[in-house]
Amino acid sequence: MALILIVDDSPTEVHVMKRALERGGFTTAVAGDGQEGVRLAREIHPDLIFMDIVMPGMNGYQATRAIVNDPDTRAIPIVMVTSKGQETDRIWGLRQGAVDYMVKPVSPDQLVEKAQATLAA
Repeated sequence: MALILIVDDSPTEVHVMKRALERGGFTTAVAGDGQEGVRLAREIHPDLIFMDIVMPGMNGYQATRAIVNDPDTRAIPIVMVTSKGQETDRIWGLRQGAVDYMVKPVSPDQLVEKAQATLAA
């Protein structure tokens, strides 16, 4: 069973994502901000990370960069899941090391399908 780390500061978003992924057969862990996300990535080595961008303190771009630049965590795929829907935001997210980019709102089915496809790649 794959472990997915959800990094998002919105309790509502976390609840929806966690529920969808667990129903889809995944195990989840949660970080409420980028700094905690980086720490958990190093500690638990999840199979996949869903990363929000707009968070207090360390944002999702900074956290993605930190995870990708760390030899111990660089192999963990990161998918940005954010309300930032501009093309420049998507390009910047991918430049930071994310493997994919999804714009909220994301349906539970889309989230599970993205997790399956990313882990199968």
